[in-house]
Amino acid sequence: MTENEYNQCVNLYADNVYRFIFKNLRHEADAKDIVQGAFEKMWMNRDHVDNLRSKSYLFTVAYNQMIDHIRKNKRVILKEDFSESSKITQQPIPDVKRILNEALSQLDEVQRSLVLLKDYEGYNYEEIGKITGLNASQVKVYLHRARLKLKSFIVKPENVT
Repeated sequence: MTENEYNQCVNLYADNVYRFIFKNLRHEADAKDIVQGAFEKMWMNRDHVDNLRSKSYLFTVAYNQMIDHIRKNKRVILKEDFSESSKITQQPIPDVKRILNEALSQLDEVQRSLVLLKDYEGYNYEEIGKITGLNASQVKVYLHRARLKLKSFIVKPENVT
């Protein structure tokens, strides 16, 4: 990979990789660090990276760094407790983006990554398998289970008004 090809890769894929990592981590600074680390690793290995496979290489490195980050920094997410009496009884039209984000947060790391890679980034099963280290059959099964979980969350009465 030449310096020019590397710069093109940065221009083409930086936003996609950041969006993928940010959707998984939901923490801006950590997502930026991981994306920067992935590009740094690609730069260090540019002699061994095929330009035609640079997107897949980049997503693979970013995904693996994200998993390492999650394992190292198990973040505690504080949720406010609301009693039944403090909930709003009449809700306005549901905020679709909020509901989707809440649904995605119900998934584990692998399921969320698979949904984002397939439905947001448009990868096929084989490409997702290479990025995540799963085979195509596992990707299909895990993705199916993730979609069932998403569906059951999204069609809850409180989300459909």
